[in-house]
Amino acid sequence: MYYELYVDSFILVNFCMNLYLLLLINERTHRTATRLRLLLGAAAGALLFLLPFFYQGPGWARILFGVVPGAGVMLLCAFRIRSVSAFIRMFRLLLFYSLLFGGGLLFVLRCAVRVLPQFGEYLTGIFGMMGAGAAVFLLLFYRREREESGLCAATLVRGEKSVRVTALIDSGNRLTEPVSGKPVSVLDREVFDRLWEGEDTYYRAVPYHSVGKDRGILRGYFLPEIRLELDGVIKICREVCVAVEEQGAFGRRGGEREVKLILNPLLIGAEKETRVKKRKSEVSE
Repeated sequence: MYYELYVDSFILVNFCMNLYLLLLINERTHRTATRLRLLLGAAAGALLFLLPFFYQGPGWARILFGVVPGAGVMLLCAFRIRSVSAFIRMFRLLLFYSLLFGGGLLFVLRCAVRVLPQFGEYLTGIFGMMGAGAAVFLLLFYRREREESGLCAATLVRGEKSVRVTALIDSGNRLTEPVSGKPVSVLDREVFDRLWEGEDTYYRAVPYHSVGKDRGILRGYFLPEIRLELDGVIKICREVCVAVEEQGAFGRRGGEREVKLILNPLLIGAEKETRVKKRKSEVSE
């Protein structure tokens, strides 16, 4: 059988479709991938999907030879996956969205051709398919604040020092740093001492309001990096504002693991672009 393949068009369409799928997975997995890694993953998948055309064999073997390696490399390029079980979960999620996305794409194209038959040639072309894919992506993609509470592993990095702790994703933590507007996570005093080692540095005053106490002020510090392990996938957060807890509110939660960090959920799945708040202060004599 003879195939006439326009490689540029094939790669472009596959790149866009792969990017749509990776964006859906990224939203489902707490946005653990960066934009650059998503683009690299989509590009790697688009290139490897050319492999079936270089293999002469039955159709199922071509799909297995091309799609499976392409999908695997695409996931590994886009996400920092630490374990085989996490990779299997991500691969199953990719298959789920692929089937859902493919069915939606076919439905949209059929409806568009029926409504506008005179434009059928254009609708089934490259740009028509990418436009239909964008429509399906927008239907499947959603933005909502996840009210989640759970435990995860966190590695706090400051210079050459790093501390691995158990963190609690607390949906009730809505602290923000007043100047930058960044979300604030609460750190145990013991871990703070291990990272800062008595170093005298500037801090930001973080006001808070709680049930047990009407109001108060916490000392906020900027931590260069926190690596979160969420279901086997690594999410790196940089320049994270942490407030030091002095009242001994930490303890054992979720079994025998001792919580040392209370994460703001805005660092996880409901991440929003923080805007720098410009404030004008009036000085009175």
